[in-house]
Amino acid sequence: MPKCSAIHTNLLTNSLLRKPLLLSTCNSFSTPPSLHSHFSSLLIIPSPTKTLENNPQTDPLPLPNEIFNSSPNFGSYKLGDSTFYSLIHNYADSGDFASLHKVLDRMKRENRTFIEKSFVLMFRAYGKANLPNKAVELFDRMAVEFRCRRTVRSFNSVLNVIIQLGCFSQALEFYSRVMSSKNVDIEPNVLTFNLVIKALCKLGLVDNAVEVFREMPVRECTPDVFTYGTLMDGLCREDRIDEAVSLLDEMQMEGCFPSAPTFNVLINALCKKGDLARAAKLVDNMFLKGCVPNEVTYNTLIHGLCLKGRLEKAVSLLDRMVSSKCVPNDVTYGTIINGLVKQGRALDGARVLISMEERGHRANEYVYSVLVSGLFREGKIEEAMNLWKEMKEKGCKPNTVVYSAFIDGLCREGKLVEAKEVLSEMVNEGCVPNAFTYSSLMKGFFQMGDSHNAILVWKQMSNNNCTRNEVCYSVLIHGLCGDGKLREALMVWNQMLGQGFKPDVVAYSSMIRGLCSAGLIDQGLKLFNEMLFQEPESQPDVITYNLIFNALCKQSSISRAIDLLNSMLDRGCDPDLVTCDIFLRTLREKIHPPQDGREFLDELVVRLFKRQRSLGALRIVEVMLKKYLPLKASTWARVVQEICKPKKIQAGIDKSSNQIRLETGTTSDDKLSTMHVTKLTIIALKSSETWSPNQLVLLISHIISCKETKEYIVYSHYKAADSKSDKCLRTQRCHEKDIVANLQSTKMETREQVPQTFGVLC
Repeated sequence: MPKCSAIHTNLLTNSLLRKPLLLSTCNSFSTPPSLHSHFSSLLIIPSPTKTLENNPQTDPLPLPNEIFNSSPNFGSYKLGDSTFYSLIHNYADSGDFASLHKVLDRMKRENRTFIEKSFVLMFRAYGKANLPNKAVELFDRMAVEFRCRRTVRSFNSVLNVIIQLGCFSQALEFYSRVMSSKNVDIEPNVLTFNLVIKALCKLGLVDNAVEVFREMPVRECTPDVFTYGTLMDGLCREDRIDEAVSLLDEMQMEGCFPSAPTFNVLINALCKKGDLARAAKLVDNMFLKGCVPNEVTYNTLIHGLCLKGRLEKAVSLLDRMVSSKCVPNDVTYGTIINGLVKQGRALDGARVLISMEERGHRANEYVYSVLVSGLFREGKIEEAMNLWKEMKEKGCKPNTVVYSAFIDGLCREGKLVEAKEVLSEMVNEGCVPNAFTYSSLMKGFFQMGDSHNAILVWKQMSNNNCTRNEVCYSVLIHGLCGDGKLREALMVWNQMLGQGFKPDVVAYSSMIRGLCSAGLIDQGLKLFNEMLFQEPESQPDVITYNLIFNALCKQSSISRAIDLLNSMLDRGCDPDLVTCDIFLRTLREKIHPPQDGREFLDELVVRLFKRQRSLGALRIVEVMLKKYLPLKASTWARVVQEICKPKKIQAGIDKSSNQIRLETGTTSDDKLSTMHVTKLTIIALKSSETWSPNQLVLLISHIISCKETKEYIVYSHYKAADSKSDKCLRTQRCHEKDIVANLQSTKMETREQVPQTFGVLC
């Protein structure tokens, strides 16, 4: 549409607007250039600047009639209509609804022609202003009041506005009302169905969404790639991934080729579920279909690998991403750094940060907060302090999240003076401390035994108008109970409940600890039973159970403790080292004659294996080895079967053998020495996802098949029962039938007595 001249624009500005329009905005208005001379011959244009200066406080003049109706009609349109349309466009963009209504009223008085495009612009304006009801109201007025024919375009526009604002139920009501109205002649198109399916999926009504999807061909409307993608996303959110994958196959059979976002929906769902194998197959399918993975695809896969703890493959995928000319973004690097930090590899995360910066990416505050927290948790205080300084030197201004992470790390290390200094700096820089900041300070003071200052921090939160959350209450209750101030803790507990906060597992466990320590075990059990009916975040964990076990065993209520242990196993909570120590001490001190607890723990291992909870069972095995409590032969056989899965071990061997041969200069035809095989064994074991290095050292035995002899190497360390001197069995070769016997006699020594071969795993 042609543009208005500056003179006409200024005239319109002075005559209609209470708030002057910017000239740059007005220049985007449209009016036919051929009519400029016609306007000039009819009008004497006053100086707009002079008008504004002489009448700064007066109301604007009405629009001059000559501008709009001084020319002959052209069909149903009249001269000046385009100017009205331009004004509508401008007011809709700026959200000036008062001026917009004035324009609409004048157009009605002058019987101007309304076009649907103008209403679509107004619908979008109402959407930006979060006024979906106004959009619906205007749509209902279109036909009668403005004599403008409504089509599927304006209908979809209103429907989209409602859905974009999250009013999904209202969107479905609007759709049903319009479609069932006899006065509306609108045929829904593919966009209409896509919007309805999206609303249904967002409401969790996936079955209804499938019905609408199946109805589309009946309404002579062919689903497009967005239809399939929306429905797949809805199915995946309901954990119906198999149906979503089947829909992908159906989509391709119908001749609709999936796009990268379509594949990404399925890949994301599979990665969240931990099914990386199927996710990888989908990526292969992408390549076969000529669909190139984008950065979202790679980020999703990297995130899935990090969730499974497979950081090496995640880093390898990052290199592949770069080689594929797909540029990693901040999300990519942030995901890998976060995964490394969660695995206790904050220094490796710092190296990824360096690589990120070398490739031209600047780390954001989230990355720095994750790294700073990780370094402090790993006890690498100097590295955390250096990172903090480097961040500020590089011009990255810390925000509240980064400051809070740094303060939390200082508090963990007992550096409360430095933490308070950083808090002062944070406030001076204009960053407002949040609940996490104050909670970290309270926790730090409680850990140092300074409950007085911790309570002062609690009061400071109120003075600074910082809203307290359930975490703040949990920290305060935990600290007060740990300091033996049960009465004060109960007051805070009641205050928390009065504020409408639901206690989490930390708050419940802290109160149970305080009650049991005060000898009020029945009250503690009452609170424990209350937990069982709460939300998942308030369900008892192993720490909560251990508090009750300890209290019951001290009262010699061993049968009640055993019953609670059975309930714990049934609820899917695995015992830990503390659980074992509590029952071993009880069996040794409270039972006559005393028991060493071997049979008790052995039975516990078996029960965990039967429940398919291998990790929990292996933790108990670790405890038994530390306590020199041998397992039964049948239990050992189960343990060996679990740890020595051939595929995992062989994969570790194949991955590591080339590296060892390169280090030693041997060829594939050379036999590896016993020490080489030992090293290969260790590397293979370290590649196992089931065992931590410490558990592997404690088991000290691993069976590895030697390709040349088909025999097994078993390393055993034991303490002779009939001698005070420590003895160490030399490396020996034994056949598979001797495995159980060797493992059963295995006894673990102290770390100093472990040969250097195994020291690398400690």
